[in-house]
Amino acid sequence: MPNVRTSAPLSACRIGVVSTYPPKLCGLATFTAALAGALRRAHHRVDVVAIDDGPGDMAAPPGVVAVLRNGNGTSIRHAAAVLSLCDVAVVQHEYGIYGGPDGDEVLDLLSSLTVPAVVVLHTVPLTPTAGQREVLETIAVRAARLVVMSETARTRLLAGYRIDPDMVVTIPHGASLPVAVSAPVATPAVRSPQLLTWGLLGPGKGVEHVIDALAILGRTGQRPRYTVAGVTHPKVLARDGDAYRTSLIGRTWSTGVAGTVTFDDSYRDVRTLMRFVASASIVVLPYDSRDQVTSGVLVDALAAGRPVIATAFPHAVELLSDGAGVLVPHEDPLAMADAIRQVTSDHRLLADMGEAASRLAPSLSWPAVAARYVDVVRSLDASDLTVAI
Repeated sequence: MPNVRTSAPLSACRIGVVSTYPPKLCGLATFTAALAGALRRAHHRVDVVAIDDGPGDMAAPPGVVAVLRNGNGTSIRHAAAVLSLCDVAVVQHEYGIYGGPDGDEVLDLLSSLTVPAVVVLHTVPLTPTAGQREVLETIAVRAARLVVMSETARTRLLAGYRIDPDMVVTIPHGASLPVAVSAPVATPAVRSPQLLTWGLLGPGKGVEHVIDALAILGRTGQRPRYTVAGVTHPKVLARDGDAYRTSLIGRTWSTGVAGTVTFDDSYRDVRTLMRFVASASIVVLPYDSRDQVTSGVLVDALAAGRPVIATAFPHAVELLSDGAGVLVPHEDPLAMADAIRQVTSDHRLLADMGEAASRLAPSLSWPAVAARYVDVVRSLDASDLTVAI
């Protein structure tokens, strides 16, 4: 067993974080940068170790104290040593960002730490492979706490894996609130509805089903405008180029809706993005996945006070249950068209959905979420040691 020290109950904490990190384009990197920023604004010290999960050697981005290079044992041990200078290590986990079969190098990192580890689970597979199950259950043995971002994820984790329920904490995915969020954001006029889908593009986003839904609406004389914002996911771009975006553009022409669909790959900082989201009448999340227990885009939409139309993926089912959105079946353009028609033709319904979204916003703000993480850090004691197995 290593020489282990525990976090001290200080007014300000020193928190180590390991994750992918900007300028890398991925949801995990964006999440970590936002969480680190919120913790720093609350006067805590945050030491970031960035994961190099791509080809070649990544230089340390600004604000990063070390780089963890997958497949390099020396780098893993160095990352653990840097993180062990902190009171606690907050380890972001997705299977695809760590080296080894099913990302099992995360276990080497955890066993090398000499401070408690809080592991944030961004993915909880419903039907894991044997390797995925072994990795996640071993993470649970080596961590002091596991964080999930929805009650759906917690239920799935405890039902499908050998996990001590006392070590699992639910903290929502954070979001940046628009200015003056204390007052509900006004819903843009229904007379010219503006639909918005945003995020990194790639197969599985389901945008093609919205395009087909707009074609159905067009045959009845309804022509809402639809913006698809975001660049192609870097890993998809490296593998397939811009084939998905190109296919979507072609689909708008073949279905006759090209005049009402805009593809926008502009870069927006967080403040500008939230203003952009708040300008939409409705956010549409047409994802094909039936397994998604965490969606940062969904949380951002609600934080901006936007009504949502989403396929019934688990996180949407949970967050939209209080009236902030409408759920539709997956891969069903006719149901999507009916939902768009229903929401855009009923001003009262649209306003009620926006108000329900705005009521959720304060608990989803990054300051509130960061405070929850600090509570977890301060709850750790001598029984929460990371043990090498």
